[in-house]
Amino acid sequence: MAATGSTAAGESAFYVTTPIYYVNDAPHLGHAYTTVAGDVLTRWHRQRGEKVWYLTGTDEHGQKIMRTADANGVTPQQWCDRLVEEAWKPLWSHLSIANDDFIRTTEPRHTERVQEFVQDLYDKGEIYRGGYEGPYCVGCEEYKSPGDLLEGDLCPVHKRQVEWLKEENYFFRLSDYGPRLLEFYESHPDFVQPASARNEVLQFVRQGLQDLSISRSTFDWGIPIPWDPKHVIYVWIDALLNYATAVGYGSDQAKFDATWPANVHLVGKDILRFHAVIWPAMLMANGLPLPGRVFANGWLMVGGEKMSKSNLTGISPRQLTEHFGVDAYRYYFLRAIPFGQDGSFSWEDFSARYTSELANDFGNLASRVAAMVGKYFDGALPELAAAGPAEQAVADGLAEAATRADTLIGDNLDFAGGIAAIFDFVKQVNGYLTEQAPWKVAKDESPQGRARLATILYTAAESLRAIAVLLNPVMPATCAKLWASLGAEPHLGPLADQRVGDAARWGQLPAGAQVTKGEILFPRLEDPKS
Repeated sequence: MAATGSTAAGESAFYVTTPIYYVNDAPHLGHAYTTVAGDVLTRWHRQRGEKVWYLTGTDEHGQKIMRTADANGVTPQQWCDRLVEEAWKPLWSHLSIANDDFIRTTEPRHTERVQEFVQDLYDKGEIYRGGYEGPYCVGCEEYKSPGDLLEGDLCPVHKRQVEWLKEENYFFRLSDYGPRLLEFYESHPDFVQPASARNEVLQFVRQGLQDLSISRSTFDWGIPIPWDPKHVIYVWIDALLNYATAVGYGSDQAKFDATWPANVHLVGKDILRFHAVIWPAMLMANGLPLPGRVFANGWLMVGGEKMSKSNLTGISPRQLTEHFGVDAYRYYFLRAIPFGQDGSFSWEDFSARYTSELANDFGNLASRVAAMVGKYFDGALPELAAAGPAEQAVADGLAEAATRADTLIGDNLDFAGGIAAIFDFVKQVNGYLTEQAPWKVAKDESPQGRARLATILYTAAESLRAIAVLLNPVMPATCAKLWASLGAEPHLGPLADQRVGDAARWGQLPAGAQVTKGEILFPRLEDPKS
């Protein structure tokens, strides 16, 4: 985990959050999927030259955590400390997640602000005392309506029988906010994405909202209600506030003003209603600005079911990174699954894409260009002599790819589409080399032949320079190797300082740059059974 961004008074940050994840177990592919997506999005905006703030963290209160800790013979705090330090933070570091902050909901900077927020709502008359009885899923930490349940009183998410709870609670007047929410959705049509998620939220709110129970009195692992400590604050009220408390709500007004509201909340579709209904209503009630977007990604599926530890379908990301490498892992899930849709992980598909797209198309292009510059020009990048229509087509292809990728990834969160645009250009450069056949041109030792060879290899190397910039948010370690092999840094500066908006500006890599054939970017895969 690396802290890479900064905010200051008067500067507006592009603020992205992941859900804060329950620490009832170690992270699986589904958790990593959302976190990698947020990392790629924020790296992309950093390479636009923007101030960025990227937040992730852990949700550590609630009945599920308490029961898990009890089953393991430790206190809830001990369980959370162990999981965060031994599993969650190390995995994000392993996956090259460049988050600026990691919030834990057991930290005083969070718990104290949550109490203040809820007290403010109570003082405004937005919270009242009442009672509740109904079906409750501990896995979701959510009361369910009977119509939500599957046959046999099963939770539709966890496929496990819900419990029947009856307790005294405090309630938030959520029902008052239905009309205001619908008006907000109408005036901000991009607030909930993708379209399927927006339609779900609209239908849910139009049916009428019920007041929300915001406390629990049957267990004590949570933040106490400040005016009635026999109650703890409902974990979903507590959890949602992390997005505000982490950036200075109630404690650092300058930082809060420079960061809030979030530009994008990334969430799984199973927690969409909390973020697209309850969260904006809470903010409205306390007079705070609402976030720009709530984007619900789909589920990763195994055997037709959502991947989760409770269903024993969780797969450790390290099982894949040990075989494919970290950058290939980051690439695959965002390339293979359109963000916002469900997708099934397939070892065979991962292997096929690794070999075809990464090793053959991208890795082989970098390798053979470096080898030919070394063979024909002793590793010194030749000058672009006389560019013709073929070279202009490459430059035009780069401009189109860079523009499409910037819009698709940076604005639309269409990672699959943006990466595909870049790889279309990779294929175009491979096609250019095949058609121009520099290995044949090299046999012509006349000045015209040498000039033509120089033009071809410069065009290919300059294309790789741009590819390294555009793919850096997705595969930072691989692109750093490519940047070094092109000899780019002494002339152009560090790769992280390159701007995606300038990637298509042709002719940046200077003649004379020392091109070296470094290590293979994507080595041949070993048989996992061997």
